[in-house]
Amino acid sequence: MAAFKAALAGAGSGAARGLVLLALVVSLAACTARMRNYGYTPTDSDLAALQVGVDTRETVIEAVGSPAGYGVLRESGIYYLSAKTRTWGPREPEFVDRQLVAISFDPAGRVSNIERFTLRDGNVVALSRRVTDSNVRGVSFLRQLLGNLGRFRAENFLD
Repeated sequence: MAAFKAALAGAGSGAARGLVLLALVVSLAACTARMRNYGYTPTDSDLAALQVGVDTRETVIEAVGSPAGYGVLRESGIYYLSAKTRTWGPREPEFVDRQLVAISFDPAGRVSNIERFTLRDGNVVALSRRVTDSNVRGVSFLRQLLGNLGRFRAENFLD
């Protein structure tokens, strides 16, 4: 009987150790980085095959694939965009790599410029917020609602 009790006690602590180990493995697995890739940018070897002044929009699309977007004027340029993000557990994703390939065209429709921009080339643009002051601080909702009751005149509605 003593041997049975000792075996039971040993199994209980082993099971507890197993649960603790399982919880540790699951928590560490939840904190591993997840990488995600979005979009497509042509490689440098693909872009080297293009010739400035010779290739047209159609030959560019045939050589390197469909673009992610076009310029404001469809004839001005085409853009290829890709991004790679890393997410750690519940944290917000962060950009690891971002690339933009811009191919510009001249008025005749031939390639005039090929540029590649990366995350290091980007600028943080501070947007200015213009907020209109409502001028109702310290005035309750009921006071705003009933504040105009005595200010109406019939002559305002006759025009």
